[in-house]
Amino acid sequence: MTLQAKTLASFNAGRPVHCSDEEWALRTDLAYCYHLIDYMGWTESIFNHISARLPGPTHEYLVNPFGLNYSEVTPANLLKVDINGHKVEDSPYDGNPAGFALHAALHAARDDIRCIIHTHTTPISAVAQKRDGFDHNSFYGAQLRGRVGYHEFEGITLFDDEKPRMVASLGQKHILVLRNHGVAVAEGSIAKAFFLLWTVQRAAEIQCMSAAMPGEEVPLSAEVQQKCADLTAMLIRDSGFADKFFKASVRKMLGEHGLDAAALAP
Repeated sequence: MTLQAKTLASFNAGRPVHCSDEEWALRTDLAYCYHLIDYMGWTESIFNHISARLPGPTHEYLVNPFGLNYSEVTPANLLKVDINGHKVEDSPYDGNPAGFALHAALHAARDDIRCIIHTHTTPISAVAQKRDGFDHNSFYGAQLRGRVGYHEFEGITLFDDEKPRMVASLGQKHILVLRNHGVAVAEGSIAKAFFLLWTVQRAAEIQCMSAAMPGEEVPLSAEVQQKCADLTAMLIRDSGFADKFFKASVRKMLGEHGLDAAALAP
């Protein structure tokens, strides 16, 4: 049953008695994030992953059950796994091992990373296939200046030996372009990661469209690009911009499905 046919009560059903308020809130936001990615049309059938790290020193994180559509993810059916991708709580579902190497590596290496979203939409994958990757000459592309790392394609991300190379490719940045593949965005919260992915997606769409059109490009100076990147970072850091964007997106999604989103009103 998809979110369209659910009430918010049934979507939030199944909370285990041992689950803390903090963990349940994280599970709820992560489940909403999965539904938003589906709503935006950025899914890849049952593949790809969004993970959210749980509080605490063990680097456990939540991830989708393999085999479910993003529209079928609920707070209760998310998997809790350790840093090696092993389930730490019983579930009838298993995870997709293709996602554990990437997510486990970045969660283990960067304490500031709390959510990772991996997609390969057509525009993003097209940019990832170009040697120059993202340019920074559009309104959205400029916001990515200084935030993009690139990782050479080594095949499906299954093997532990690739982990340190992915970590090195990302460095202290927040966007990892997996060349010839897709992208992973990594941020300090689910809301920030979703907003960053939205920005990356818009930058890729515009770059692809611009490249298909005749005419000379109007480049932005490095100074203007950096100004855009800095101002966006300030908005996210100081004004709760990403949280507002995430909640508004969830309300829009729920409203279009005829569900009451009053509880998420600002």
